[in-house]
Amino acid sequence: MHFCNQCGVLWGTTLSVFTLKVALNRSAYDRSVSINIRTAEPRDFNALESVENESDTVLVERLLPELWEPAPHGSIRFEQDGFVLVAEVSPTTVIGFVHVVESRGIAHLEQLSVTPEHSRRGYGQLLVTAAKDEAQRRGYERITLRTFADVPWNAPFYAKLGFVEEEPNTKFHKDLVAAEFRIGLNTYGKRVQMALEF
Repeated sequence: MHFCNQCGVLWGTTLSVFTLKVALNRSAYDRSVSINIRTAEPRDFNALESVENESDTVLVERLLPELWEPAPHGSIRFEQDGFVLVAEVSPTTVIGFVHVVESRGIAHLEQLSVTPEHSRRGYGQLLVTAAKDEAQRRGYERITLRTFADVPWNAPFYAKLGFVEEEPNTKFHKDLVAAEFRIGLNTYGKRVQMALEF
């Protein structure tokens, strides 16, 4: 078993299933909620796509882009090296996921999504912590990500979890910056790279 001091969660050390008991101390959610964080499976493909599309609606409302591409089908995430973890609440409903890409000796948090209905309850933090622990188990000493600097649930959220800004100094990260420019993400606000050392 493993206890996370950062989030106050106890879970098993194997990745296959994390059973989490979280005490939510907000007035509207002042009760214990069972959360299952586990490795994504093919049966989750549609849920991954749905969760990301729902999550993106909040970002779209803030950025007001002329066009925002829908999320890829969940199977696309399985075509990349790395891992995907999902968060379930009873009765086995997926409400969030985290996707970490592994490339050239780098663990990169490519996507974190939680449905708006379940946001601001600590589920995103639990998913990030589980992703960090799995990356560490796989031998990584750090995890990186790219995000919007001024969107409250982007860079400020990750900073609270210990991520710090850094310059993209590897080919992998420079390629990500180039891809962001190609699709125009930089037109919606400042983009930053962040990293968390283990």
